[in-house]
Amino acid sequence: MKLFQRRHFLARMASWAAAGVLVAIAGCGGGNEQSGKQEVEFWTMQLQPKFTDYFDQLIADFETANPDVDVVWIDVPWADMQSKILTAVSAGTAPDVVNLNPDFASQLASRNAWLPLDEQLTSEEQAVYLPKIWKATTLNGSSFGFPWYLTTRVTLFNTDLMEQAGIDEPPSTYAELADAAKQIKETTGKYAFFISFVAEDAADVLQSFIQMGVPLVDDAGNAAFNTPEGKAVFQYWTDLYQQDLLPREVLTQGHRRAIELYQAGETVFLASGAEALDNIANNAPDIAAATQTAPQITGTTGKKNVAAMNLVVPRSTDVPEAAVKFAMYVTNNDNQLSFAQAANVLPSTAAAIDGTLTQAPADATPIEVARAVSASQLADAEVLIPALEDAKKLQKVIYDNLQAAMLGDKTVDEAVSDAADEWNNR
Repeated sequence: MKLFQRRHFLARMASWAAAGVLVAIAGCGGGNEQSGKQEVEFWTMQLQPKFTDYFDQLIADFETANPDVDVVWIDVPWADMQSKILTAVSAGTAPDVVNLNPDFASQLASRNAWLPLDEQLTSEEQAVYLPKIWKATTLNGSSFGFPWYLTTRVTLFNTDLMEQAGIDEPPSTYAELADAAKQIKETTGKYAFFISFVAEDAADVLQSFIQMGVPLVDDAGNAAFNTPEGKAVFQYWTDLYQQDLLPREVLTQGHRRAIELYQAGETVFLASGAEALDNIANNAPDIAAATQTAPQITGTTGKKNVAAMNLVVPRSTDVPEAAVKFAMYVTNNDNQLSFAQAANVLPSTAAAIDGTLTQAPADATPIEVARAVSASQLADAEVLIPALEDAKKLQKVIYDNLQAAMLGDKTVDEAVSDAADEWNNR
């Protein structure tokens, strides 16, 4: 079968798999009886059709260099990946290389679902990746994933509204943000920003604990936030809400609402990825024209958060050497740089963090400037939420009790104590 025909056949297979047709036969890779080659089954999350050409070429190049290996690529919708990989791992029919985020991957790492990479990669091969990002794919001292593409949030700010409020520089810390929020509300009647307290949404509030110097759990996995410092973070968010310095919807709506309010000119700051500028330019060109980019807002620690994607190799794979070799190929420096350019993301390799990414050209577009600001944070950025089996449960426990304090149903002390007890007794 010609390469073009074969790739489109595989694309059709991917759509059938997403519909559940292939669940029963999507077994672990292994030998291809007709060709005598090893077969590596590779699952990604919602990268077709936008990046079909990129992966077709990537796979073709790998197969040319490794003629004894066939790679079968299946793209799974974002919303379906967790249930599909859980089912496949439980049934012993997992693919050989899977694209997941560290949060979910760590849940299955705690069940020994993934091939331990410390036994597969030398220290030199591990050093290809940014050390803090490599650490994010480590649980109980064992590495379980290859770092892949990254995004770091930046602070987009409306220069027109800042001028109206009499603010010269965007805030860099949460303390400065609280002061700016008061000044903005008093002078313009608008809100400074939107951040979601919905447990199922992004973990920005949870990350703020780490940035303000409050660990979430101790070495034994117990709550570490029931401290004066932890209470101060609860108090910080409670005060902002009760002083009407946060929109009421922060308790019920997610990050999409943050974008809507910013595009409507109702908020001054937006924590988002550089790629959001394209949508803002399409939906609200006047707002986009007034928008500039600053680094991510942080706390006293100066820590910046990064969102990461990784590749994992199921322990049950029949072709561990080929699977590891392919995962290393996808995530090597050259291929990461290539994908970063194609997808407007950032690479996780140490060699990629140089002036090429962190310095915008003199005639840079706004999104190029934003990407340079985003890249400049990578050396210090890390996945702030630790690899934890029940990370989403911890987020819900903290958010539910924090909401209770914000609504006045509990005191801050009660909310912190209840959250700690609920977590420790889960």
